[in-house]
Amino acid sequence: MPVDIKEDRMKYQRIECKDGFSMSVQANAGAYCNPRDDVGPYNSVECGFPSEYEELIIAYAEATHEPTKTVYGWVPVGVVTNVIAKHGGMIDGTVPEGVAPLKGSEND
Repeated sequence: MPVDIKEDRMKYQRIECKDGFSMSVQANAGAYCNPRDDVGPYNSVECGFPSEYEELIIAYAEATHEPTKTVYGWVPVGVVTNVIAKHGGMIDGTVPEGVAPLKGSEND
């Protein structure tokens, strides 16, 4: 019996940063990423639904007039890493291989 690929795709947990900023960061064969596969490592990823306007990714937005209600396609992993660093590092969530999971401390 064939396996539904969509069921096997990795879904990464929404990231939350030290300052409260959060967003989805995804990469798989169905996401706006490169390479467009389920393995990686990735050099660009799909971000989505950030908790607030973020100037570092706005150029990648599908709907720039609704920055917290849209998807951001093919965002270079270096840009995502810079967003994470700007917001104090990650305190929760997961990122695809290729994105540096900079850790922030909840206690700092």
